[in-house]
This record gives sequence, structure tokens and C-alpha cells, in this order.
Amino acid sequence: MPYAEVSVNSPAAGRGAYSYELPENLAVRPGQAVLVPFGPRILQGIAVEVSDTPRFDATRQLSGVIDPPLYLTAAQLAAGRWIRRHYLAPLFPSLALWLPPGFERSAESVFTRSGLDIGQIPLSELERDFLATLDTTIPADQKTLEKRFGKLAAQKAVRHLLGHGLIERRYRLQALKVKPLLERVVHLKGDPENALKNAANLLKRSPKQSAVLRLLATSRGRLPLAEIRREFGDVAAVVSALVAKDLVHIANEESRRNPSLPAAVELPMPHTLTPAQAAAVSEVTASVDRAGGETFLLHGVTGSGKTEVYLHAAKHTLKQGKQVVVLVPEISLTHQIIERFTARFSGRVAVLHSKLSLGERFDQWRGIAEGDYDIVIGPRSALFAPFANPGLIVIDEEHEWAYKQQDTPPLYHAREAARRLSLETGATLLLGSATPDIESYFKALRGDYHLLELPDRLTPHPSAPLPPVTLIDMRDELKSGNLSIFSRKLKAEIEAALKNGEQVILFFNRRGGATFIQCRDCGEVLKCRNCRLPLGFHPVENRLVCHHCNAQYRVPAVCPVCGRSRIKFIGLGTQKLEEETKKEFPGVKILRWDSDAARDKDTGYRIFDDFRAGKADILIGTQVVARGLDLPRVGLVGVINADTALNLPDFRAGERTFQLLLQVAGRAGRGEFPGRVVVQSYQPAHYAITAAVAHDYKGFYQKELEYRRLLGYPPFIELAVLTVQHPAEADGLQIAHNLKKKLELERDSTGAKDIEFIGPAPAFVPRRRGKYRWQVIVKGRDIVDFLDKACLSSGVGVDVDPLGLD
Repeated sequence: MPYAEVSVNSPAAGRGAYSYELPENLAVRPGQAVLVPFGPRILQGIAVEVSDTPRFDATRQLSGVIDPPLYLTAAQLAAGRWIRRHYLAPLFPSLALWLPPGFERSAESVFTRSGLDIGQIPLSELERDFLATLDTTIPADQKTLEKRFGKLAAQKAVRHLLGHGLIERRYRLQALKVKPLLERVVHLKGDPENALKNAANLLKRSPKQSAVLRLLATSRGRLPLAEIRREFGDVAAVVSALVAKDLVHIANEESRRNPSLPAAVELPMPHTLTPAQAAAVSEVTASVDRAGGETFLLHGVTGSGKTEVYLHAAKHTLKQGKQVVVLVPEISLTHQIIERFTARFSGRVAVLHSKLSLGERFDQWRGIAEGDYDIVIGPRSALFAPFANPGLIVIDEEHEWAYKQQDTPPLYHAREAARRLSLETGATLLLGSATPDIESYFKALRGDYHLLELPDRLTPHPSAPLPPVTLIDMRDELKSGNLSIFSRKLKAEIEAALKNGEQVILFFNRRGGATFIQCRDCGEVLKCRNCRLPLGFHPVENRLVCHHCNAQYRVPAVCPVCGRSRIKFIGLGTQKLEEETKKEFPGVKILRWDSDAARDKDTGYRIFDDFRAGKADILIGTQVVARGLDLPRVGLVGVINADTALNLPDFRAGERTFQLLLQVAGRAGRGEFPGRVVVQSYQPAHYAITAAVAHDYKGFYQKELEYRRLLGYPPFIELAVLTVQHPAEADGLQIAHNLKKKLELERDSTGAKDIEFIGPAPAFVPRRRGKYRWQVIVKGRDIVDFLDKACLSSGVGVDVDPLGLD
């Protein structure tokens, strides 16, 4: 008898699969979406194996397959299982990464009358009404009953009626969240020539009917009814008359909800490749032909033409009948790269990201699955597009932290997941960056990846150097009496740039108006009730905002502790920077680009388009303005404070600072104006800042690598962060201590000498959403195997290969 091992869509299912007996005459294959009983409910699942022997002695019968049939490919199934193992994540969410948007549905309770006679059972009037609404065969769902009778009253009635056997409860999956969109389409009967003759005959008697026929005849014989309505207003009677005359017919047809994509634009650089670009393209395309799952690291200085390498490699991949995945770190960056890909591959590009509506994501996913597109672009989730034969996976700005999933399991890194997927499919993985991740560059030098270099900048000026950087010690500015946020040098450079018709980018990596708010009488700092972290002041919204949980609070008139009104706003954010810039340079057109100004994808696109079109002189922004933007009229970049991330309790703080500074400096001088950069710092001697000022990636890499070797951090060891959360601070700490003791016993009993522990200690965000957070850091080698054998409780959060220790 055949059995299926099924990953079940339930938090209780954990990291394992469960054995189910297959009903007679029901064929199931690995990777197929199925329905299974789990506890008292029917839930979704994915079959991961089919065999003649169950893994568990006690089995239940599989309920059925999901219709229409849905399958993960063998490569997707294998990659999903690797994600589960490597990140110690639940199995179903690891596989569900490849499922269509809106697929996951939970079970809901439904009720029917049992047919048992009420007899002498005491029932209230509400319970009698409740029972009277139920049928013996057609089930009623709990939500509908709660709406009618009230939530608490309905739940009480259910308990009483179930207890006396008067009703029966079953479970079913909730209704589909999204379906194909159907629209009414009007079709001509006969050819357009006859339609035009009929239109001429109807012109005097029925001019509107004549006009509709003419429109259809010039529109390939078919148009959605909604489009005809937009042209002529209410046409229901007109179309009905044409149907009655047998001149047209109406059909319900599927309509794709396509997202609005930026218009295709031609690339500013010529298509002729430089020798370095040509060499890179040659190596990558040869790898695509070999289909060996190789990985390349393309290290090119800012403005060196990495995108052109992506485009040529993609063109070759499509010629081989394979598909291309292009990942960018943020939704805001899809705009520019979509422009470039649609310019070369019109009609072949799909986009997938979370800011699309559910219907748009569903239709893009189906279009990809059905072969309508062979290129997909998007942030990390686009990696899981339903391509059957991917040949090339591109990860642009591969060093970016946004490629790491940080909220809900599986806490995968898209770069590592892409590496596994490329090995399973034979696709070539191409990583691109001007400031590669330390671990990626280490692997490239060690030979795990193939290293490709683009050392020269490509601008309208041949052999243009990287923009010179002036480093300003803001301590000297203060000593000389300059209390402005602008150094004298930066102010002079902004004035010169504006006079010359150049655009300016001002970078400051902190949003809002003030860093924190403090009472000058008692010293109280206003903090988030959930996270116990200082609140930032946002003057545009006139709100206090927690930058970790996004909770918002009113600005108090008096201190909540001492009741006095001497409240001071301290520090700087992009909103405050915008205010100060307007004061310093009156009449100048300014745009601000941060997560407050661009709350949806379209606003971010609009800011980018407006600045590129010259509708503003200065762009103020957070790290989004540092990432891969090509703005040819920018002549000056000013970094207001290079130190914002430098002193965080994170071993990658220096690397992140260096990458941000080098990336934002690279926005200057990419077009007609020679670029220059002014960096303001209170720690100008820090090695990350001095290396960024010198555009010295290799020098920074060597110094950073040596520090990590001495301190025992990746790439020399592996890391995992275990997090315990509890509403009570002391209880959470005790649980964390018990966790560490358990791990120490496991290490000592297994002889895993390379494993060490740090903590427990409060997390960098010590309290989130009302729960205290304690962390135990695990360092060593083969830590995934060690933690897997330790059988951690499901209540312990596990982050393997964390971005940092914050």
C-alpha cells in the first residue's frame, strides 16, 4: 500500500513530515499539494515523499489532492528541504515559498444540525434561534453565525449545543483568497469588413450601435465591455440590441491584472562592451551552457556597467530556451532595472513583490508558470518564481542586508537559497556588487566562486576616475564655532553645484525629525511602550514613532513623569534635514526619499522619476538613495554624518558603514558633470571611513578580515542567534539560562569542542510587542547539525547566519 510523507500547513507540524495512507486509485507524487486530516481539521499539505513504507506506525488516510493540481518541481522540493535543514525552519513554510500568492488557507469550523430531537433539553431562546438557522446537510460557517448572533453568544451556544449532541462540527478550508479575474468581452460575429458595412447601415437609425460596431471593427474584433463603456457611457441596451441582431456576442474571459510597469527606456551607455565586460559575459554565458550550477562574483566599481553584463548574459540565456531571475534588494530599485530589461526584452518581463495587490501577484505568478514571461524581476521573494528551467539567477547589490528574511520563518538569505537552487537546477548564479559582502569575496578568493572584475568606470568622459572625496572632521567645525549641520566645505560645494545646474544628493541614514525626545527637568527619555526604545519625532506627521515596531504616539505637551513642559527634541533625521536645507538654501526645489515619504511603490517611483527629470535640485534620503541609482545629472553627494551605524553593537557595523559610504559616493559623476563627494564625520580616523574615502575596497577587506579572524566571526566560524520571548522579564531570563544549560550539556555529551555560547543577554531591541527578548549566541563549526540534534523547543527563535548580533 502506498504512503505519502506530507508537510502540513500548521504551526504544530514543526520541521517534520507526517505519514498518510493513500486512498485506493489516488495517485500522488512528490511535490504535489494535497489535503490531509491533522487533528480534527482538514489542512493543506505538500507531499515530500511517496513510498511503500510509512515512517510512522500510526497513519491516517490522505483526504485528497488540491484542484487544480499544483506541483513543486524536484529542484524546488530539494531546495526547500535544504532551507528547512540549514535554517532549522518549519518544513511547510520552507516549501510554501514556491506556492502561488493566496494559496495558503486555514481551516474554519462549520456546523450542521445532528437531527437529534430536542426533547427535554433546556435551551435558551437564542439557542433555539441558533439551532433553527442550521440545516441538516448544508453547513453554516462559524463567522457567519457569529455575525448574526454576536461572537460571545454564538460561541456559548455552540458549546451548549455540541455538549447535548444537537449540532455537529466539521472543518473545511476557507474560501480562496484570490481567483482569476473574469470580465465580459464583446466579440464581432463575422469579419471587420462586414461589421463596417453593418455600421454604415445603422448610422442613421442607431448611431450608437453603429459607433460600437466601428470601434470593434478597428480593435481586432473584440473589446472588453468596460472599455466600450468608458468610450460611450452606458451601452448595455446598445450591446443587447447588437446581440439580438446577431452582430456580436458576449463571453466571460479571464483578464490579467497586470501591474503598472515603468516605460521602457533606452540605456544611457552604448551596447558595445568594454574588454572587461566582454570577458565577464563570455565566462558567464559559457557557464550557462555548461549548466553546472556555478557561482560568479562580479566585482565592479560603481558605474562600471554591471547591468550591461546582466543584460547580455540574460539575452544568451533566453536564446538557450531558459529563464532568468533578477533580484534587487528593495522594491524601490525594481523601477530602474525594469526600465532597462523591458527596453531589451519587451513583453517578456514579469515583476513580483509584496507591494503589488494580491490579484496582481497571483496573475504575474500564473503568467510565469504558464510561460508568458521568461524574466522575473523583484526583491528576495522573486527567487521563488515558478520557473521550470531557470538558466541564470542574478543578484544585484548582493551585499545588501535586505536579502535576508528577518520577520517570519524561514529566516533564509536569498543569496544562499539561490546558491542551493542553482546547484539543484544547474542555473548559473551571478552576484554583482561594487562592495561585495566580506564572506562572498572571501569565497571568491578561496575559489568557491569565480571572481570577475570590472575595474573601470564608464561615463560620457572616457576613463573618468571615481569621484574625489573630501573628508570633514566635524569636531573641528564645532571648535571653530560652526553649529550648523553643514560644514563650511559642504555648504560651499552645494552652492557651487546649484549655480552650475548640477543636482545634489544629501545622504543621512536616519529618518524622522529628532532622534529622541527628553525632558530637560527630570531627564526622562520618551520610549515605546512595547519595545522600551527611544521614540523618534516626525515633524511632518507631528507624531512620535517607534522605528522598530512602527507604533505611533501623540507628542505630549508635558513630561509624563514629572509633568513639566520643558521637553527637548534632540538629534537629526531626514525630515529635520529637509527643514534645515530649506532654511539654508531658500527657493531650492527639494525632494525627500525615505520610508516615510514613500509608503508605497508608486510614490518611490515618482520621487525617482521627478528627480531624474530635473524637477528638483536636491534629493535628501536614507540608504535607498545609495543603492544602484543611475542619475546622470548628480554632480555632488554630501554625507551629513558618516557615523550613524558605526557604533552599533554589531560585528558588521564597520562593513555596513563602508558599503553605504562607497555606494552613495558612487552616485556622483555618472553623467555630464564630474563628480565630487563631501563626507562629514566625528570619527574620521576610523578604518571603514578612511577606506571608503579612498575608494579602497581591497584595503578595507584585508583589515576587516583580520579583525574577524582575531575575534572569531564569519567567515572563520558560523553563527546562530537563539531568542527567547516572554511577557515577564525574569521568567524569560530563566528560560534563556535553562536553554544555555541544555546546550552546554549537549555539547559536552557529544564532544562538540568547537561550539561556544555567549549570553544570555538582552536583545538589542530588548522588548518587542509586549514581550521581553533574551538571546543566546552560538558560535562554532557545524552548528546547524549541533542545534538540530539538540531538539530545541518550538518556542525558541532560531536565526542561522544572522546579519548581526543586534
